Amino acid sequence: MRTTAKAVAGLLGLAVWCGAAGLAGAGTIKGTVRFADGSVEVKKLKVTVDHAVCGTTKDAEDVVVSPDMGLRNVVVSLVTPPPGAKWSVAPPVQMDQKQCVFVPRVIVVPVGGTAEFLNNDRLLHNLHSASTDNPAVNRTQPKGRTIPIGFRRPEIVRIDCDLHPWMRAWVVVAEHPYYAVTNERGEFALENVPPGNYTLQVWHEILGALKKDVAVTDGVAPVTVEMRGK
Repeated sequence: MRTTAKAVAGLLGLAVWCGAAGLAGAGTIKGTVRFADGSVEVKKLKVTVDHAVCGTTKDAEDVVVSPDMGLRNVVVSLVTPPPGAKWSVAPPVQMDQKQCVFVPRVIVVPVGGTAEFLNNDRLLHNLHSASTDNPAVNRTQPKGRTIPIGFRRPEIVRIDCDLHPWMRAWVVVAEHPYYAVTNERGEFALENVPPGNYTLQVWHEILGALKKDVAVTDGVAPVTVEMRGK
């Protein structure tokens, strides 16, 4: 059964969705990424066209925090994966466009995998990627049409819509399955991690990147990461 955008968002928020399963003695890195600079003012972006579908303003969604300062849409991964870690066969990962917003904002796609971009809005969109290691894409997308795009090299790719310039999303092209995206509470989990010492790579589109060391046993390794504005 094809994975929907909503289902993919949930899986990415709480688990490695395509990791190696059933490793003897493996543990779980379970944590939260928090915004450490206090409250966040929600920025409003002016909608300049297609008000009937898009509305008049949109939340910027570049920094989204929960009431207890959990940070959403942060990508957490292992800098060095366990030996032999590789992707299993996975269906395409979906990203939709609803009321002139990419949903979800951040997805993880395996190297060699495909992202399917949907358009459920009653208007024309445009997919424009900003990439270095993968071929750039700039294609118009009518309502109801799905556009599959393959990604062959690891990279963080920005996706924009030239017709609606407030729209932005990110595709993280991952070399191994030990990746997760934080959910609305800033939570993440990396499962089936063999015991050992690891370094987490933590990336956010505005706050940048940092690293955090963590030791894994055969249980749950809790970790809290704090990110600050530049």
